[in-house]
Amino acid sequence: MHVPDGFLDAPTSVAAGAIAVAGLALCLRRARAELDERAAPLAGLVAAFVFAAQMLNFPVVAGTSGHLLGGALAAIVVGPWTGAVCVAVVLLVQSLLFADGGLTALGVNIVDMSLVTVLVGYLLFRGLALLLPRSPASVVGASFVAAAVSVPVASLAFVGFYAVGGTTDVPLGTVVPAVLGVHVLIGIGEGLITALVVGSVLTVRPDLVHGAHSLLPAVRLEPAAVT
Repeated sequence: MHVPDGFLDAPTSVAAGAIAVAGLALCLRRARAELDERAAPLAGLVAAFVFAAQMLNFPVVAGTSGHLLGGALAAIVVGPWTGAVCVAVVLLVQSLLFADGGLTALGVNIVDMSLVTVLVGYLLFRGLALLLPRSPASVVGASFVAAAVSVPVASLAFVGFYAVGGTTDVPLGTVVPAVLGVHVLIGIGEGLITALVVGSVLTVRPDLVHGAHSLLPAVRLEPAAVT
C-alpha cells in the first residue's frame, strides 16, 4: 500500500502531511500515559517486528502480493497511541533508507497505514472484546477481525486521497474495486498474522498485551525459586 512519489498532486500530499503531523503530535502526547519501564522496550520490539514483517510479501492473487501493515497489531499490544507512533517510525525509516514509499507521499502513507489502521483496528478490537466472553480466545478472535477490517478501510482512505488529487488517468470506478478487492484478501492475511502474534504473547505473557488488560484476569508473576 506504500504510495510512491508523483501518484498524488502537491496540494493533496501537503494536506495529508499536515493531517499526519497533527495526528502524530496527538499520539506522542497521549503515548506518555501508555509507556512505562515495561511498555517502552516492548514498543521498540513491536516496531522492529512490524518493520521486518513489512519487508516480507506474501502472494495474494493474479500476481499481486501483500504485506503486514501492523497498525492493529501494534495498537493491541502496546496501545493505540504508542502503536501509531511505532508504525509511523517504521514508515519513515522505510521511506528514507529503502525508498519504500515516496517522501512526498509520506504523509499519505502515515495517515493510511498508521493512523487509520490503528484507529479502526483498536476501536473494533475493543468493541468486539467487550461483547465477547472474557477469555484469551475472544481476544485472539477480536484481534483477527480488527486487523482484517483495518486493511481494506485503510485502502479506502487511500482511494479518498486519490479521488481528491490523483495524477493518473485511471478512473475512480476502476481504482476502487481493484484496490479494495486486493486489500480484502491482504486483510485476511493481516488478521491471521495478528491473531497468531497476539495469541502467542497471551500464552506466554498476557500482561504484555495492552488491549487485554481489562479483559482478562490479572496475572501475578512470581520470581523463580532459587535452588
